[in-house]
Amino acid sequence: MTRYLPVLALGLLTLGGCANSDLYSGDVYRGSQAKTGQTVTYGTIVSVRPVRIQADDQGSGLIGGVGGAVIGGLLGNQIGGGSGKQIATAAGAIGGSVAGKKIEDRANQVNAYELEVRRDSGDTVVVVQKADRNWQVGQRVKLVGSGSSMSVAPY
Repeated sequence: MTRYLPVLALGLLTLGGCANSDLYSGDVYRGSQAKTGQTVTYGTIVSVRPVRIQADDQGSGLIGGVGGAVIGGLLGNQIGGGSGKQIATAAGAIGGSVAGKKIEDRANQVNAYELEVRRDSGDTVVVVQKADRNWQVGQRVKLVGSGSSMSVAPY
């Protein structure tokens, strides 16, 4: 059984990294945004700050937590005998669950930019989106959408 642990661990970590991070791009629209009118305003970037986006997932940490618990429990089961073996198995499962969740959370983060844009109307707006383009302070941009559904695009 222990010879399958590395294969199991690799498989679980691979699944944990399957989060779709393209939805944080300014170049990707959700299906509900297709064929709908979007408000467009124009402005100038006044600040660019590198940030990270933590993917929102309903089952966040499930694969990493459960997978880590299984692997940790299996590893803990290899230690000691009798009641010591049971304690080591439980401790391995708990530790593995915590470590697996942290690994999955880290794998589900995306490099992003916090873009502060002064619109031509004089007000300022901040938009966070995936770092899939090089933005520069002073660059003219267009802002597409409004409220919780806004993206920054080159002008």
